[in-house]
Amino acid sequence: MTKKILMLCGDFTEDYETMVPFQALSMLGYQVDAVCPDKKAGDVVATAVHDFLGEQTYTELRGHNFALTADFDAVNTEDYVGLFITGGRAPEYIRLNERVLEIVREFFAANKPVAAICHGPQVLAAAGVLEGYKATAYPAVGSDVTLAGGTYVEAEMDEAVVDRNLVTAPAWPGDTAICREFAKLMGAKIEI
Repeated sequence: MTKKILMLCGDFTEDYETMVPFQALSMLGYQVDAVCPDKKAGDVVATAVHDFLGEQTYTELRGHNFALTADFDAVNTEDYVGLFITGGRAPEYIRLNERVLEIVREFFAANKPVAAICHGPQVLAAAGVLEGYKATAYPAVGSDVTLAGGTYVEAEMDEAVVDRNLVTAPAWPGDTAICREFAKLMGAKIEI
């Protein structure tokens, strides 16, 4: 039986922070069920491409359409071995959905692996699960981690921070690190 990962995303999720983990985790043999509140399998979410082009903050350009692979309303967290929360703009509004917060709390209550990249920790903060955890995030989200009772860790953009069942990374250059550490938390063995 294929092990399943739940991926929470939404419109204007960051392109690389969605597509790369989706493909990398699928390549490892996991079934990745990408969901978004109020959407079903086959619906799409718009992605955003974030990059630094000289301004004080990142620019946001329209990315690809990303096809969802499962129905949000059908999510049963008992069916999944891990949860991946994408970054970009989506976390700031999906965290307003009570079922999203329940899903996050259920994964933490079951001590299952959870990954959150970039702005993804905004969802963790809203769910109230960061108390006592060390986590990184996009630097502008560091105060969210702290205000939620977590310890914000400044990490290089290509690094990931692991604390118990949680792995976080600050931005898409950390895709490799977060996917690697998340896979380890789920017990994946990669042999070359």
